[in-house]
Amino acid sequence: MQEYDSGTGPQQASSAYSAAARHMHWVTAGAILIMVPLGLAMTYRGGTLNIWDGLTDALYSSHKLLGFLVLWLVAGRLTYRLLRGAPPDEPTLLWWHKAGSHLLHWLLYGLLLVVPVLGWVGVSLYPSLTVFGLFDLPALARPNQDLATSVLTVHGKLAIVMALLACAHAGAALYHHLIRRDGVLRRMLPGLR
Repeated sequence: MQEYDSGTGPQQASSAYSAAARHMHWVTAGAILIMVPLGLAMTYRGGTLNIWDGLTDALYSSHKLLGFLVLWLVAGRLTYRLLRGAPPDEPTLLWWHKAGSHLLHWLLYGLLLVVPVLGWVGVSLYPSLTVFGLFDLPALARPNQDLATSVLTVHGKLAIVMALLACAHAGAALYHHLIRRDGVLRRMLPGLR
């Protein structure tokens, strides 16, 4: 089975991703748009300003919960992609566009898995697994605050790398749509002209 719809109309030269793949893509993109600023805000309030109040706790709880959900969404998305495949590359792409696109996609998939896992390991090591005072995430490691600091530092740096790669991904899609005027963006937004 293939993960694309070939009947996308005469305006579209290439095949579009399936509706399920498109939905998972846009939910993931929305999650990154929320998670990165949320992570920066919570660490600024808690770490830089040393403000530990209800708002800071809510920011941390929201970040933990969304990160946990994103991990499982991306695991499902990656499984779907591996089982269903992806549409063929846009036929007008140069070889280096194709190579760069594939590299960027797989780097993003890797970071979308590694970054949340590191966050989960970090809060397990800290330990700070409680979410909104309602429940605890399962612990992945025994408490070790020194190691937690190192793991969470790597988590934060990789999250910034992931955000920059996501911006490059979005910029490339806009370049293809606005400058090259090919079907790259229409594969993920088939109603686009």
